[in-house]
Amino acid sequence: MNYRKWMLGLLVLLLCLPFGMTGVRAAAIPITIELDGEALSSDVPPFITASGVTMVPVGVVSKGLGAAVEWNQSSKTATISKGDNVLKLTSGKKTADVGGTSVALDTSVQIVQGRVTVPLRFVSEQLGLQVVWDQATKHIALYSNAEIVGPSAPAVPAPTSVPTPTPVPTPNVPATSVPTPTVPAPTVPPVPGAKVPKEMKGAWISTVFNLDWPSTSSAGNEAKQKQEFNTLLDKLQRTGFNAVFVQVRPSGDSLYPSVLVPWSKILTGTQGKNPGYDPLDYMITAAHSRGMQFHAWFNPFRATTDASTANLASNHVAKAHPEWIVKADNKLYINPGIPEARQHIIDTVMEVVKGYDIDGVHLDDYFYPSGTFADDEAFKTYNSKSISSKGDWRRDNINDFISRLGQSIHGVKSDVSFGVSPFGVWRNKKADSTGSDTTAGVSAYDDMYADTRTWIRSGWIDYIAPQIYWSLSFNAARYDKLVDWWVNEVKGTGVKLYIGQATYKVGTDKSAEWQSGEQIINQLKYNEKYNEVAGSIMFRANDIVSRDPFGLASLLTFYFKS
Repeated sequence: MNYRKWMLGLLVLLLCLPFGMTGVRAAAIPITIELDGEALSSDVPPFITASGVTMVPVGVVSKGLGAAVEWNQSSKTATISKGDNVLKLTSGKKTADVGGTSVALDTSVQIVQGRVTVPLRFVSEQLGLQVVWDQATKHIALYSNAEIVGPSAPAVPAPTSVPTPTPVPTPNVPATSVPTPTVPAPTVPPVPGAKVPKEMKGAWISTVFNLDWPSTSSAGNEAKQKQEFNTLLDKLQRTGFNAVFVQVRPSGDSLYPSVLVPWSKILTGTQGKNPGYDPLDYMITAAHSRGMQFHAWFNPFRATTDASTANLASNHVAKAHPEWIVKADNKLYINPGIPEARQHIIDTVMEVVKGYDIDGVHLDDYFYPSGTFADDEAFKTYNSKSISSKGDWRRDNINDFISRLGQSIHGVKSDVSFGVSPFGVWRNKKADSTGSDTTAGVSAYDDMYADTRTWIRSGWIDYIAPQIYWSLSFNAARYDKLVDWWVNEVKGTGVKLYIGQATYKVGTDKSAEWQSGEQIINQLKYNEKYNEVAGSIMFRANDIVSRDPFGLASLLTFYFKS
């Protein structure tokens, strides 16, 4: 009798235990969200649905992401708009209206505790943000623009200080000679099923917010920073990488002694403070000693990662030339519409080209930000060609910048490659019949005003490296369809094509296709079918060799060496 009572009690306990433990686990680690290093608050905690989708109140979208949100109670529809992007999500519907196009959803609108909640990743990416999920800490990091600055540590405010410039060659006057684009020898079509060897096996090394290098704990410690960089290169080389693209101008500053811009705060914690050595020179030597290429990566028109100027060095462009600066997306941008401002950026790049033995100059997609940009006055003042459309005028400004920078680089060192990594979608087919078969919320041409087609056909660049940061099954912007499109863009031009791949999404994106390193391997295998794909660049270094989700580094090593 007592035995039966004891067994019954144990059974009841076992039946109750999972429910109690589940509640404890859910409450133990709340989900937190940040945008570009700044925490976003929410009156209703974010939560994860049974299908693994993170939901947030629309208040987070409106206040944190700067989007306008309207809720129609009768139709149960949330309309979210930012700039030209308009999303409509209706409760109970598994599709969303994105600029008039129906896009599939895993989960739509839900009402929780009287608050309207929407899927965070879907909304963020449609607004041009990148989303990184840290499973261990239940932390969501959102990053503006297509250059992903995360997962990140929050930016450390830098006290004001006037730097003492270290002498370097005087700023260069861009050369005027136009290089003759090289035409490659005819390529032999690949044998069906055969692997086409790829020359570029690159990795981006982010320095902004101390993401990949140097660590925040190494601030002001030359020996530790050198040791960290050596370790990072060794890991990348063992994995099979042969090139690094290092961010040397993260926020209108520099990782080298300059007479034009201040020292970056990521080296010492204080913008303008001399770290006591030349990090760029050291990194180039370290890469070359391992037989690896070193490409200097510049953020062209981003001046700061936030909107404050209080802690900037006195010779930072935002203080030295406030008339060039426009605030957008809670950042400060150098206005591409002002010729002198464009020339300033060219001068900073040429300072590096002339002073260092780099293999290439690399730009990301920080041109015009997607969304609102206050440049009416510049449009009136600097529209010497009387271009009627502001969009066309903006594209002409970026075209001028790219063409003159390419001329300047090749006029000084013809063997230094010049390339750009734009947002992965030039234009959607709906906007342009010659565009890609995609329904992306933003495009390089229409939202960043980057007319990559003109750059390629004009021979202004040596390579293009589109950020194709989506999976082989993401219908709105499928990896394979975009590779196909970019292959056709470069075919017969002499411009090389490298594919930018999102290794940062492996294990952080909650979608099933990113829960394995095989997504990246399958993408690499897809690249094999095209001679035009000359390799890839992966974002970003520590996500591959330090976080190493699902043994990704080992998978890449096996692939590269097979």
